[in-house]
Formats: sequence, C-alpha cells, structure tokens
Amino acid sequence: MHDHRRLGRELDLFDTDPLIGAGLPYWLPDGALLRHALEEYVRAEERRAGYRHVYSPVLGKRELYEISGHWSHYGEDMFPPMDVGGEQVVLRPSLCPHHALIYRSRSHSYRELPLRMAELGGMYRSELSGVLGGLNRVRAIHLNDAHIFCAPEQAAGEAAAALEMIRRAHRALGIRPVRHRLSLPGPGGKYVAAPEMWRRATALLTDVLDRSGLAYEAAEGEAAFYGPKIDVQVADRAGRESTLSTVQVDFHQPERFGLHYTGPDGARHRPVMVHRSIIGSVERAVAHLIEQHGGAFPAWLAPTQVAVLPVSGAELPQAERLVRRCADRGLRAEVAGPERGSLGARVRAARLVPYQAVIGAREAAGDLVALRLRDGRRLGPRPAEDVLALIGAVVAARGTGLWDDAADRPQDPPFTTV
Repeated sequence: MHDHRRLGRELDLFDTDPLIGAGLPYWLPDGALLRHALEEYVRAEERRAGYRHVYSPVLGKRELYEISGHWSHYGEDMFPPMDVGGEQVVLRPSLCPHHALIYRSRSHSYRELPLRMAELGGMYRSELSGVLGGLNRVRAIHLNDAHIFCAPEQAAGEAAAALEMIRRAHRALGIRPVRHRLSLPGPGGKYVAAPEMWRRATALLTDVLDRSGLAYEAAEGEAAFYGPKIDVQVADRAGRESTLSTVQVDFHQPERFGLHYTGPDGARHRPVMVHRSIIGSVERAVAHLIEQHGGAFPAWLAPTQVAVLPVSGAELPQAERLVRRCADRGLRAEVAGPERGSLGARVRAARLVPYQAVIGAREAAGDLVALRLRDGRRLGPRPAEDVLALIGAVVAARGTGLWDDAADRPQDPPFTTV
C-alpha cells in the first residue's frame, strides 16, 4: 500500500497550510473532482434505497448537545462553545441531534416509517495535534451520515439493509475491509447508564451480524456513548486499523428528544434511530482509496478519466473536439498536447489515467481513436463515438474494471499487451 499523505500531494489532490491549521486540509482541483464523484455516487445509492436528503447547520446551541448527551459524554472531543448574543453555540461533533430535531419538527404516522434521512455534512472534533495525520484523522470532517427513524420491529431489517449497502459500495470502490467489529460498551462513565437499552440494541445488532454470514469480533470499549455499533474496519499501509463504515442502533436520543409517531392504534409510540454511514468521512475514505489503489482509481472515480494525446500540433484541434465530446457524455477528459513533451513521455505522465486516447494523422482524418488502457492493453484505431460509448458504459456501471470485453464488437481486433 502507498502512503496517502505523500501520494495525495504528488497527485495534487490535497494539501495543508500552517495558516489554516493542523488537521484542516484543503482540496485541490483534482481532489475536488475525485471527492465530487464519490459524493455523487453515495447520494445516488441513497436515493435508490429510499433516502431523502437534508441540509442542517454546522452550529448548534450548547443546550442541544446537553439534551443529546454529547456534552456530558463526548465533551472532551468538542470545540469550546462560542458566546454569541448572550447564547453559547458549539461546532457540532455529530449530525444526529440536528436530524432528531428535523424529525421532531413534523408529526409522523406509522405509515411513513421507516423514514430515511441522509446528509453529507460537516462536523468538527477537537482532536489533539499528536493524532492528526493527512486525511485519515482531521478536525473538520465531512461525514456521509444518515439516520433511519423506524418502528422497533423494523430496526433489524433497516440495519441489515444498511450493512448490505456498505458491502455494495465497498465492492464498487475496490475496498477490502480487514474485519467487522461489534463495538460494545466498556468500563467507565463514558456510556449512557441504561442497561436494558444496551441489552436490546446489542441483541439486535448481534442478530443482524449472525444473519449476514460475515465473520465478526466483539470489542468492548468501542461503542458510541449511546449504543452499540457494527464497525467496518480497514487498515493503512502501516497496518493501523480505523473505522470506515458503521451501523448503529440508538434507543437513547429518540427518548431524549421526545420523538414519537402515531401507531395504527392511534397512540404515540417511540421510534428507533438507526445511524449508518456507507463510506464514513469523505476524508478518511479518500485516504484509504489513495492507499488501496496507489492513485490508479476505478475509472468512474478517477479525476481525469480520458487523457487525449495528439501526436503533433496538427491533431490538436481534433483532440480538443474529442475532449468536448467527452464532456457532453459526462466524462472527465483533458488534452495532453505536444508542449508537454514526446508522446512516450506523455503516455508515462498519464500512467494513472484509465484511458489514453491517441490521435495521429490517420485518426484525425477518419474521426478515429487509438486507445491505450492503464493496465497496458491497447486497441487499434476505431470510431471515436464507439470508444466513448464503451468508456461511458464502463463508467456508468461504476465497477473496478476498465473495459467490458463482452460488449466489444467481434469484428474488432483483439487487445494486445505491450
């Protein structure tokens, strides 16, 4: 595996500045493209699974976090409150209290449940400078978060569905978890004192894991302060584990915020709050993807998907037209012209780009493209529209492969490896 801190800077994905501060990276244009592709993938998957997206503020009154329990159980990891107009406001450490309030702002019937609420939102944690590093541990976090408000009998099914969403996303991203963990409370006063609540939530998640067929380990002292969770663990190049994705069951906050729904009997009932994150924080997900793929990202995720290489300046107008045609198809392409050096040098410089479209005199005259794939395969000249259609299909499928050989025309010459 590669060190994402070094490679991320070499690839111009992100950087830091002491005037901004430790644990507060900024994203460069290619990093922003990668991040945008990742975020849009997650949002599309969530919409497909019936989630509704919201936005909520990154600030809240101190009282909000006193009600949620964060102030008493998580206060050491929060930034100090700010005095504004006679009130104390706090940078939020989590999105769940805001989502609880959004749920509470409207009345709900059992017919609406489960209500799946998602947000890719910012949150802030006062991490000590000694634990900060690259994108893996930061102070400004953008979390792919969601909260499912459901009837108690729906909670296990929703948790299982969230776990399956995580598995699908990891396959699309080429992520290989090192283990699954059932995170349980440990000794000390960090956790909400409600034994029956913990028993119910732990039994529910244990059943979900047992039915999933996944091997898992129980780990005491790793639960959230309000409930147990399923943590999907990944490892960095040094073998250090971190949690990427998570599913949690929460009976605590629905009670603290007085959440309810009207049941079929006309009475008020308390919902269960299932927390889940498919990719965790965008920062940690990108850090892991850089290390996992060494910058050779799946085609749908790559900042530049097609590098267009005119052999000489004479083919530059055709190359620029091809880039515009790529943009019309939603593909990210750029011209690597002769001013950047010899064709061989440009091919080497674009070694991490999934597709290299070479245009010489023959290709320019016939609206053809000679395609090179990142894995070393190359394809003889063929119509540019056919090439773009096939690349577009591979990108739309959001897999980890570079070419759909089954979709290739039988009359075309086969791939050769160079």
